[in-house]
Amino acid sequence: MTTKLNDRAFDFAKQLVKGGEYVIDDKDAWSEHRPSTAQENAYLDEHGFSAYGKWYLGVDDEAPADTKAHYKFPYGDFTKIHRCGVISAETRAAQQKYDDIESAAGHLHGMLDGAA
Repeated sequence: MTTKLNDRAFDFAKQLVKGGEYVIDDKDAWSEHRPSTAQENAYLDEHGFSAYGKWYLGVDDEAPADTKAHYKFPYGDFTKIHRCGVISAETRAAQQKYDDIESAAGHLHGMLDGAA
């Protein structure tokens, strides 16, 4: 698997923070705030994979771009960035040694903590 930083998603996430489109929540809240499969499918049906991909900090180049498997490390609920989602992405990227994704998530984490 070749997973790397999704620069477009990282830029989009920074704009969400700058625009005040964020939720400052507890680090353990991601399991409750993460979109369900049904919500993901509804968003995909309405907006397509290009918009869907902006909500994932990682992309897997070995999976086709028009599949969910291509997108890794979600950080928001398709309307706002969530601090808990960013922390989850940061932690998982560190565990899997995806340094570029870990660094980007750490940057977003700092932006969110600074905004709070």
